[in-house]
Amino acid sequence: MHHMAPLMFGALVIVLLIGFPVAFSLAALGLGFGALSVALGFFPEAFLGNLPLRVFGILSNELLLAIPFFTFMGAVLERSGLAEDLLEGCGQLFGGVPGGLGFAVIVVGAVLGAITGTVAASVIAMGVISLPIMMRYGYDMRYATGVIAASGTITQLIPPSLVLVVLADQLGQPVGDMYKGAIGPSILQTLLFVAYTALVAAVWPQRVPPLPPEARLQRGWALWARVLRGMVPSIVLIFLVLGTIFMGLATPTEAGALGAMGAVALAAINRRLSLSLLWQAMDSTMRVSAMVIFILIGSTVFTLVFQGVDGNRWIEEMLGSLPGGAVGFLIAVNVFVFFLAFFLDFFEIAFIVVPLLAPVAQKLGIDPIWFGVLLCVNMQTSFMHPPFGFALFYLRGIADQVHKRGALARPITARDLYLGAVPWLGLQLLLVAVVIAWPQSVTYWLDREQAVDLDKVRIDMPQDDGGLGAEPGMPAASDAAGEGEDANMRAIEDALKADQGASAP
Repeated sequence: MHHMAPLMFGALVIVLLIGFPVAFSLAALGLGFGALSVALGFFPEAFLGNLPLRVFGILSNELLLAIPFFTFMGAVLERSGLAEDLLEGCGQLFGGVPGGLGFAVIVVGAVLGAITGTVAASVIAMGVISLPIMMRYGYDMRYATGVIAASGTITQLIPPSLVLVVLADQLGQPVGDMYKGAIGPSILQTLLFVAYTALVAAVWPQRVPPLPPEARLQRGWALWARVLRGMVPSIVLIFLVLGTIFMGLATPTEAGALGAMGAVALAAINRRLSLSLLWQAMDSTMRVSAMVIFILIGSTVFTLVFQGVDGNRWIEEMLGSLPGGAVGFLIAVNVFVFFLAFFLDFFEIAFIVVPLLAPVAQKLGIDPIWFGVLLCVNMQTSFMHPPFGFALFYLRGIADQVHKRGALARPITARDLYLGAVPWLGLQLLLVAVVIAWPQSVTYWLDREQAVDLDKVRIDMPQDDGGLGAEPGMPAASDAAGEGEDANMRAIEDALKADQGASAP
């Protein structure tokens, strides 16, 4: 049986490389190897009876309801005009300095990430609005495509990211804690992007020229009013989504519902709300939600059989014995996830790989929240990998449409997209190294309970002066009780020490 787990994993890699749909590939491999394992006597048929219970557990999981809510919110905001107000206002605000439009795209990408939670919405909105303006005023094409795609991928790390919801579910951790842990890395990622843009502006200012005076149509209070008109609704929506979670006023699912209603309200305020908009948003939500559920059902079929043939033990033995202990494990896992992201998107990685890695991380004493956020930082790269990055696909489609409308002088080639993505991909990998070397960037924002030292626990029992009516020559009731209490205390202390020794790593 110890050969079955490597065979399952190898078959999975081969099937995914061939290009079969992931959800059905996982389910087919799980059922096929399950039938083979029953025939060979590795586990009884009754073991597969756990499968309906697992599927029902997925379909009744209230946490996963947050996915359609956040997807619907992002789809509505993509068409509500909020991104246009933010980008145009911030572009005018920063446009007077070299790299100003790049700064505006990064800031708006972070804000949109905090209110949409979906990469597609951010990349598409910023590509349609910013790319023609950048090309019109002489920005380097590779920088322009890179900054738009990279700023859209910040959405994956900034709460309320869908990836964080999925990772919290797979790791068995509260979504609120996962959101808090992602605050530090998302700020660091934004600062890294800003620092790179400042470096480009200082060394190669001709690649990111400032806007000419005739292009800066608004100044003074009129400009600030326009920026605030785009920012204030965003801040209100961020509070509805994240503030209610952090304050304990709502669950992630309830906060997602609030965000969805807030997005509809913003679309109505901007006079963009229509039946067509709602239909398109619901259609997009249906497709994403169905994809997630099918992948999750397929992965639970595969992992059930994989665990039945001791696949989890095989993974633990293979990864737990790496040199360097926990650090060696983290480096190996991140290299593996980085290369896996060339072929799989973040949902597939989260559902396939994370359940296999989580027990090993727990055995090595790695904080699950930190581990989940670290994987989320790494899985950002799946959107920027040439040639399969989804952010690059989105941007390529937008660039072709913009060129056909005449807003771009020449089409954007695949070479420009791929070379433009490389520096930003390096910045994302740099953040992975920072999070590994500086765990406090994640754990600082978490509310950790004070651990109890069992060796210092002391229980004082009340003592009586003496038993009333004690017969001469007989020990007082309090003495007998005291002896019993002493014996009980010794037994309690021995049990606590034995329990502590058993739970020590």
